[in-house]
Amino acid sequence: MATRLITSRDNPRFKALKKLCQSGRERRREGLVLLDGMHVIEAYLARGGRPESLIVSSDGALRGEIAAFLAGAGAAFDLVEFSDGLFGELAAVETPSGIMALIRQPQPRHGLDQERDAVLLDGVQDPGNVGSILRSAAAAGFRQVLLSPDCAQVWSPKTVRAAMGAHFSLDLFEGSDLVGFLGAYRGLSAVTAPAVADSLFATDLRGPVAWVFGSEGGGVRETTAAAARVHLTIPMPGGGESLNAAAAAAICLFETVRQRAPR
Repeated sequence: MATRLITSRDNPRFKALKKLCQSGRERRREGLVLLDGMHVIEAYLARGGRPESLIVSSDGALRGEIAAFLAGAGAAFDLVEFSDGLFGELAAVETPSGIMALIRQPQPRHGLDQERDAVLLDGVQDPGNVGSILRSAAAAGFRQVLLSPDCAQVWSPKTVRAAMGAHFSLDLFEGSDLVGFLGAYRGLSAVTAPAVADSLFATDLRGPVAWVFGSEGGGVRETTAAAARVHLTIPMPGGGESLNAAAAAAICLFETVRQRAPR
């Protein structure tokens, strides 16, 4: 357990953690990531990860699930305790989870593969949408995700929280050249497009697929879309201009899963 309670904003450890929470540049420079909440921490540990340290709030340390974890597996790691007020300044949500883990940013286990299923994100700037798409990709069995340079940071606290542990079963490539990857891709590359395109449900998705999803407002860039082999639409008999980026991605990914299921 922690040897002392930290209550001062002038504490060097608190200052360092707050910089990591607020600055993507600091996270890249230090190569460190904060995981917020027991579910994400357990997903990381299940993949063989080892935190640099655990951070708890005074209140969090007394909660049943967290207290049991700290008394068991958590006892093997460096532990830092902050007052509830200081911990709240680090939290990514209004209701703090009570526990975080500081980890080294995981690196992809495999290199880019032009013959393997892929998800490409083109300018998706909302961290919640990026995290949700990562979660759907992992659940659908897609293991490599490429993000254009202007996407939301894949290791930001909000993205990590939204993905609910999906990061640790994916190979993530930030700052990727999506057009270059699509040009070399050996499977079917597909982008969602307006209603003039072919129907998603009438397209053969049983081979390797690279799905391309765009920003919430502008969609996929013209140059990126032009590099994809097929343009597909999601039928919407109820009307509406478009779907949320994360919802559209989930539909496309799980239509792929459906078509590949044994019959």
